[in-house]
Amino acid sequence: MPVIISNASPLIGLCQVDLLNILKELWMGIVIPHAVYKEVVIEGAGKPGSKMIDQACQDWIKVVAINNRQEAEVLRAVLDEGEAEVITLGQELNSELLLLDNKEPRLFAKGVNLRVIGTIGVIKLAWQRGLVKDPISILHRLLQNGFWIDKDIIERIKAEILEKSASFINDQK
Repeated sequence: MPVIISNASPLIGLCQVDLLNILKELWMGIVIPHAVYKEVVIEGAGKPGSKMIDQACQDWIKVVAINNRQEAEVLRAVLDEGEAEVITLGQELNSELLLLDNKEPRLFAKGVNLRVIGTIGVIKLAWQRGLVKDPISILHRLLQNGFWIDKDIIERIKAEILEKSASFINDQK
């Protein structure tokens, strides 16, 4: 089974639009480091998504400790604790994919040859696999919940949907 490791932001964002379970449908399960669990469930108690993520951690999200604390501490010089542990755990477990939204940790992860996708990428992948029907409305719901999304990303996804729809219509003729 491929190892997919998530940071807090994708988990929280997907909870905000009631799509946390889409991760399980895409990959069967997710791994998070202790720092992410602490950030979202313990320190985030009472915040949106906290309870849902805690319940998922009892079922299909696996909380894992990192071994290389020294590497995580080095990364902490420029990243937050969760991001540092996600990248460290990604290297330790030879992860197939990391779920990270912020630019800096994504650059660090790519720099050590780890593949990265963000919340928007997860929604796009779910749409491509037929698990969600209207990714644009999901992106707008995320925006309404305070989730930052670059307008260019929304426009690119809209263009891809239009292209796919036009291709489907032409195939039906």
